[in-house]
Amino acid sequence: MPYHPEITTLAEITRFHRQHVPDRAAIMFEDVGTSYAELDDRASQVANGLIAEGIPAQSRIAYLGKNSVAYFELFLGCTKANCAIVGVNWRLAAPEVEYIANDAEATVFFVDEEFFPILDKIGGQLKTVRKIITLSGSRDGWDDYATWRDSQSTDDPMLPIEAEDVAVQMYTSGTTGNPKGVQMTHRGFLALMEDYPSAGDWNHWGDNEVALIPMPVFHIGGTGWAFQSLYNGATGVVMVLPDPGTTLEFIDKYRVTKMFVVPAVLQFMLADERVGKVDVSSIEVIFYGASPIPEDVLVRSMKMFPGAGFVQLYGMTEANGSVTYLPPEEHVVGSERLKSCGKPFEGCDIKIVDGDDNELPAREVGEIVVASKSLMKGYWKLPEATAKAVKGDWYYSGDAGYLDEGGYLYIHDRVKDMIVSGAENIYPAEVESALSLHEAVADVAVIGVPSEKWGEEVKALIVKAPGTDPTPEELIAFSREHIAGFKVPKTIDFVEELPRNPSGKILKRELRAPFWEGHDSQVV
Repeated sequence: MPYHPEITTLAEITRFHRQHVPDRAAIMFEDVGTSYAELDDRASQVANGLIAEGIPAQSRIAYLGKNSVAYFELFLGCTKANCAIVGVNWRLAAPEVEYIANDAEATVFFVDEEFFPILDKIGGQLKTVRKIITLSGSRDGWDDYATWRDSQSTDDPMLPIEAEDVAVQMYTSGTTGNPKGVQMTHRGFLALMEDYPSAGDWNHWGDNEVALIPMPVFHIGGTGWAFQSLYNGATGVVMVLPDPGTTLEFIDKYRVTKMFVVPAVLQFMLADERVGKVDVSSIEVIFYGASPIPEDVLVRSMKMFPGAGFVQLYGMTEANGSVTYLPPEEHVVGSERLKSCGKPFEGCDIKIVDGDDNELPAREVGEIVVASKSLMKGYWKLPEATAKAVKGDWYYSGDAGYLDEGGYLYIHDRVKDMIVSGAENIYPAEVESALSLHEAVADVAVIGVPSEKWGEEVKALIVKAPGTDPTPEELIAFSREHIAGFKVPKTIDFVEELPRNPSGKILKRELRAPFWEGHDSQVV
């Protein structure tokens, strides 16, 4: 992977590649290619459009839509206007979208036609949005994106941008039920590129790389991976959704050389009827991570792509993505290292600490603490939460694990009760809060239980209120009205009481134990 010191902000990416490879396709979407020169022009048009609207520097711009070429025009256009894009998880319920838009103080809201009903529900409650622009479809009073963009000049505004300015604000679930805005800076993105080349030959990007971009752009696995493709002058093949069958077909059709997927996508591909029927020999490296992976799925995936090197990544949004990697040469079936999520990238340090912040020796389990030049600027408008998570140069992850004698990291558990289902982070507090609104719920605890499809899935354990007799289906439907579908419990069990310690805290480890007995999943 080359390092380009000339690229000092994300706004420089398309400027740089326009000079060197103007006609190369930067984005391929629905069989239409957008060259680096065209993408540079469109980014300038977006920036000029925002400037013409009077949007101040460092304003937040909301995007509610699935993966598209428009997102990348907006992402890069925002950087040229010195604004920050906020990709909103389109799986969220209307109240959750409203919260994020208002918390981010979004000034312009770009929305796809599929999600007009959400805007219809919350439009009157959007406190700071000056303009709504449709990405597809039309609506009276809302501007059309293509018309709005194309009415602007392609002259580059060349606004001054500082390395510490925020380029992306990505929302991550919070333990109190409200998501937190992670402020990701130009410096944070580019710091990764400075240190990644030392990782190994597997991380080299040549002149004809084709990167598959299947993961949703509201996730670091979507935008972060796409950034790497763009930075390295590759052609990014953008998928609307990470459909496993389409993933296989696209690898063959576009001769994909690199891709990042979550374990659930690998598992779904293994079960797809097209396995073995399409040519996947072009794949050189498969990056995977963001959620638990059973070792059997990993081994079978390695057989599915026999010519590819597999690289496992562990990281978090707060560190702008990956902090450790397990290289292809460590993917040896039967080895202990296959259960590891690797060693830190250069420029990143990891230590394990106990509850008193003492650093622990090898193989002792404690909280994983990370120091990296790519760390977030902080949580948006949450100084106390930032101070709790970042102490000095160190980010306290909330994950528990240990380091072996060689400095390889092993995830042991999570300090927090977060559930990772298909790479989506779900905090039980959000689900418990929604269920507790139902009059028939006297007490509730939400835990993650094993899932062959998703790694983990949400289960609720509920104590019924006296004189009530709700059904699981009734409560599941009720929760769906208040939270995103992926957070809704897959199953509900009714119990007489929930176990608690002397201080009244529910003993969730005790609740989880019988469900996880006999399961040995690797968390990545």
